[in-house]
Amino acid sequence: MKQDGIPKTMKALVAYSASDYRYEEAYPVPACGADDILMKTEGCGICAGDLKCQHGAAMFWGDETQPSWVKPPFIPGHEFVGTIAAIGGNVKGFQVGDRIAVDQIAPCGECKFCKTGRYWMCQPHEIYGFFNEFCGGMAEYVRIPVKRSVVHNVPKELTLDQALCIEPYACSKHCIDRADIGSEDIVVLSGAGTLGLGMVTYARSRNPKLLIVMDMKDERLEKAKAFGADLVWNPSKMDVVAEIMKLTDGYGCDTYIEATGHPSSVTQGMSMIRKLGRFVEFSVFGAPTTLDWSIIGDRKELDVLGAHLSPYCFPYVIENIHSGKLKTDGIVSSMFELKDWEKAFEYASGKYGDFKVAFQF
Repeated sequence: MKQDGIPKTMKALVAYSASDYRYEEAYPVPACGADDILMKTEGCGICAGDLKCQHGAAMFWGDETQPSWVKPPFIPGHEFVGTIAAIGGNVKGFQVGDRIAVDQIAPCGECKFCKTGRYWMCQPHEIYGFFNEFCGGMAEYVRIPVKRSVVHNVPKELTLDQALCIEPYACSKHCIDRADIGSEDIVVLSGAGTLGLGMVTYARSRNPKLLIVMDMKDERLEKAKAFGADLVWNPSKMDVVAEIMKLTDGYGCDTYIEATGHPSSVTQGMSMIRKLGRFVEFSVFGAPTTLDWSIIGDRKELDVLGAHLSPYCFPYVIENIHSGKLKTDGIVSSMFELKDWEKAFEYASGKYGDFKVAFQF
């Protein structure tokens, strides 16, 4: 279709290989087909997954034991929000000017997971920001194939800072839903980065008996306290396992949520969780974790659950960020222009104490 008023080229960060990420001033703007939306990017957050991919993690680029998963050249970034700039003739329910956000997964609609409503576990598992057919938001424009996308309207009243919390908070909500927190539960959440803080503000609404948040950085713990944590602990300054045992008459916490991506957090959780407890793993790891699996079965008979992406969570998160029930103050701590992507990725690593780092267009 004709793309009136839309330039032919755009600024974009393009990944050609694990060692070849390039900022380009004149990358072709994707064509908007009959079944597509072309979104003008407003902002895009940097996820831990984006960092690990750029650092060459084997789960993305493969190694001697696993094939490469990503399909370059691709434009990174799945935490994006923007405005519809052009719309294909077959697309219904949206119009030019709408503000939108999109689930990270691009479900195929054909596999057994998609056909049974479990689209977030789509077998082909193509995802925005890692595949050349589903380029992400670290560019001025994003092509969104509507039949392969879960697209959501975003209120224009939300600030960019608030809107950039939608995708990560949707993942946070799914993790807490998997934890199935009850009012009598003592819950320990390990990790108070952006996603962990999204878990804190949502978990608070589930009203656990006690919500304990752990992190190695005191500034993150301060934010967790402001977002609803009952207790905040720094494992580098105290014996957190001993402390949880004191609080629980030696039994341990009911639920442990791992949101750091560090192997030590896994073993720590297995030590402090009670028998018949629930362990929820959320993180993407950069290295393997070694664990005595007899803890899970023979010693404690634990429920060990994973949490992946954000199925059916965007509408709730958008509504409750809009209403103020989910706190977002200070989450987006630094904004960069795309040309400064290397500096932005450095800040996103947490080196300077940031929560969420994002690009603004």
